[in-house]
Amino acid sequence: MKFINLTRRTEIGANTYYLEAAGQRFVLDCGMHPKEEGEESLPNLQVLGDRKLNAIVVSHAHLDHIGTLPVLMRRQPNARIFMTEATAEIGSALLHNSVNVMTRQREELGMVMYPLFTHREADRASDRWQSCPFRQPFTLAGERAQPQEEGGLTVEFVEAGHVLGAAGVLIRAEGRTIFYSGDVNFDDQTVTQAAAFPESGVDVLIMETTRGDSPLPEGFTRAAEERRLAEAIERAFSRGGCILMPVFALGKTQEVLGMIYKFRREKLLGEFPIYIGGLSVKMTEIYDRWAMTTRRLLPRLQLLEELAPFVLNGQTIHDSPARAGRIYALSSGMMTPKTLSNIFTRRVLESPEHSIFFVGFADPESPAGILKAAKPGDLVSLDLDEPAQPLRCQIEQFQFSAHASRESIIRYVKKLAPKKIVLVHGDLPAVHWVRTQLVAELPGSEVIVPAPGVEMEL
Repeated sequence: MKFINLTRRTEIGANTYYLEAAGQRFVLDCGMHPKEEGEESLPNLQVLGDRKLNAIVVSHAHLDHIGTLPVLMRRQPNARIFMTEATAEIGSALLHNSVNVMTRQREELGMVMYPLFTHREADRASDRWQSCPFRQPFTLAGERAQPQEEGGLTVEFVEAGHVLGAAGVLIRAEGRTIFYSGDVNFDDQTVTQAAAFPESGVDVLIMETTRGDSPLPEGFTRAAEERRLAEAIERAFSRGGCILMPVFALGKTQEVLGMIYKFRREKLLGEFPIYIGGLSVKMTEIYDRWAMTTRRLLPRLQLLEELAPFVLNGQTIHDSPARAGRIYALSSGMMTPKTLSNIFTRRVLESPEHSIFFVGFADPESPAGILKAAKPGDLVSLDLDEPAQPLRCQIEQFQFSAHASRESIIRYVKKLAPKKIVLVHGDLPAVHWVRTQLVAELPGSEVIVPAPGVEMEL
């Protein structure tokens, strides 16, 4: 069994991993780096050389896992593509949105390489995807797996929590079992149920480490954090202000809407207007379509019908002043320049009555990360094309990450106790913290941080 980490550095980036087993060559995920541009945003696909892939297996539809899939499919026209049914629906919408974003970047910033793929390629790509149910093993020939023959290879998706459609990937080959976590959450969120991962029988675990450098506060519970958010919303409105929540269109938007629904049902908050972006509406429509047929909490809840959010887009955002008593749950979660959340931030940043609530992860180097680290009165620059502004609004932070806490990662890996543990999807401090803990607590396991681009034997 061979493995190559195709990310360019040890970090959270264009997550892509090559595996070779039982005569089959395939790739797990094919992401786009959220902080890089052009060629640097791609996985290091040159490392594949002249290898011909049998398949590409996608864990979920966030762009750092699916964002350059059409590029790899162009280079590997005979590879079969597998993902869960919900991931296929979400992924198609996100890739088309990505084409729109890259086209604007070409026009506004002169990025001649963009778009990396076209709408037509995105359509053709999704036509070739094979949607697979959870917990039904299949072969890389695209057939439902029969009882495994000696030397064969089967793949099975298992629920990963995280977002709608997210899966861990269970691979059985050559008498061994490899398990790729993808992005995982071992705790229930508000809409999304916790992962249902295997707890035994895994020889090699490929494990994400996103939150490895972020300890949970003492006594933390999600229920208490939800109550804290409801109280903070009430305080912000009583000051005569509005609340901006930078969110990801996929996952975080739907969890925020789910929390607001619960707050209203439990009489913690009354009715108030909510604004979301156009892509968030598309993602929420998909969540609503799958509400009755996926493993989730609040299974009958139709978010758009119950919450009736108003919609902002790239045009209407410029005519939308910050109004008191409203929540603006706008993407991007990282406040990338020119996105709705970045534009709206400049509208509230200097006003003490308004608030910005961070409800998820933000890369420290992103505009959202810079703002989270700023102190009152600091001059903050969130877009190089715009003047810096003093921070005078209220900033509050909450822990509603869709990723597993580092404590729950350690608990899971200790219970599983695989022979080999390959740590991925984390910045260096996160990966090293998880590695140090596991080396100390699982002396019988080999713990590996795979060097990018280097072939290794599993």
